[in-house]
Amino acid sequence: MNALAGQATPQTCLLGKTAEGKEIRLNLAMANRHGLITGATGTGKTVTLQLLAEHFSRAGIPVFTADIKGDLSGVVEPSNKAAKVIERLSLLNVQDFSPRGNPVAFWDLPGKNGLPVRTTISEVGPLLMARMLNLNDTQEAVLALVFKIADDQSLALLDIKDLRALLTWVNENASELRDEYGAMANASLGAIQRSLITLEEIGGDSFFAEPALNIKHLMQRDFSGQGVISILDATDLINTPRIYATFLLWLLSEIYEELDEVGDAAQPRFVFFFDEAHLLFREAPAPLLEKIEQIVRLIRSKGVGVYFATQHPQDVPDRVLSQLGNRFQHALRAFTPSDQKAVKTAAQTFFQNPTLNTEEVISQLAVGEALISVLDLQGKPTMVERTLVIPPSSQIGPIRAERREQIIQSSPLSDTYKTTVDRESAYEILKQRRADGEATLKKETEEKEGGFFSSIFKSSGKRQGAGEALVKSILRSIGSTLGREISRGILGTIGGKR
Repeated sequence: MNALAGQATPQTCLLGKTAEGKEIRLNLAMANRHGLITGATGTGKTVTLQLLAEHFSRAGIPVFTADIKGDLSGVVEPSNKAAKVIERLSLLNVQDFSPRGNPVAFWDLPGKNGLPVRTTISEVGPLLMARMLNLNDTQEAVLALVFKIADDQSLALLDIKDLRALLTWVNENASELRDEYGAMANASLGAIQRSLITLEEIGGDSFFAEPALNIKHLMQRDFSGQGVISILDATDLINTPRIYATFLLWLLSEIYEELDEVGDAAQPRFVFFFDEAHLLFREAPAPLLEKIEQIVRLIRSKGVGVYFATQHPQDVPDRVLSQLGNRFQHALRAFTPSDQKAVKTAAQTFFQNPTLNTEEVISQLAVGEALISVLDLQGKPTMVERTLVIPPSSQIGPIRAERREQIIQSSPLSDTYKTTVDRESAYEILKQRRADGEATLKKETEEKEGGFFSSIFKSSGKRQGAGEALVKSILRSIGSTLGREISRGILGTIGGKR
């Protein structure tokens, strides 16, 4: 197949050409060294992302990406060869462009515009849950203790009602739990409860449920061997940016925890696009940034490439930026001193080309042009080149809602995820334990009332309640459950071996 048609060869992917006709290609062997797509709104970042996604797909590499504006769905349909596409093909002197769609799976947290994406609170873990709930340091520490209690006791926190029930129980029995787990202030427990209500109001109740997303379902190929492009509808999710960023970070950490090491391979086995990446790093505390950097650095050995898309390179911390070997810089406009500084910073991130004034060119790039530097087969960055990006061979822009629904309904995973399952978990277990404690207390009261039973509490002036009996029973059983403690990964999520 002619590489100029935008198709991936076994070794490289054609990205575009320079004005002199030089082909700019991405080496698939270096594609898991990660990448960065930057540029102002409307300069062509999404089209570049789409081009890369279909290249990876045709090389047999499954892809995951969020769809912020709703226009990435067109990757499933062949190009309609709009006027701008025809003009670009003419400029690039492409004679045999072949419109072609790609295998796609649509996903959506609420399940309206794709297969529902669910996970459990236990799997997300205390660190990411705290960020999702926007907790302060003290509240985060208390939440970590609550998770510790749940982990020690194998209390599955599947949905919001499970965590709410455990928080209520911990609040009622904080004094009895203090010796084992430390102090947990009522004010902090109450603040977490209030944050849970907010999370529930914006759709958290549909996200935290089962069946949980199986990461393997994002790593599928179709019957012809093409990698499936999994597209998460984020048109509404982006309105809650902290949840959007935390969800994608959880997903990335799950992929890291689930996959085994593969070392250097001829090409990645999975590529993850993180659009609007600035939301991930904005207001993130230093410990979390360190863990993000660790995942980005280590996940390469698992055969996963991570590509961040954002407006400015400075949106990404230097420690993460240094891990991103393949760079695609679209236009930036320098209207203010701050803009000028951003342009200068972006220019300095490239291996300079003596024939280009990179800083000047960044402000002159037309829509669909980019400054591109990729890694050569020795892992060294190539000199930056001003590149006219080749159009994707799939449709640019969204598909019709009816077509999307047809694809969702015909998915072989539809039956797996369409029905929510509510199995026994912390809520049901605590409810039953409370009922058992009350029944036991009632029976003991009836048997011993006025006699020996009254004398037991004479010195304390009170009688042991059902809640106190329950907490003491749980604390006594902790020593026998240590072997069942949950193992958590870098970000506090549950590891691959559940």
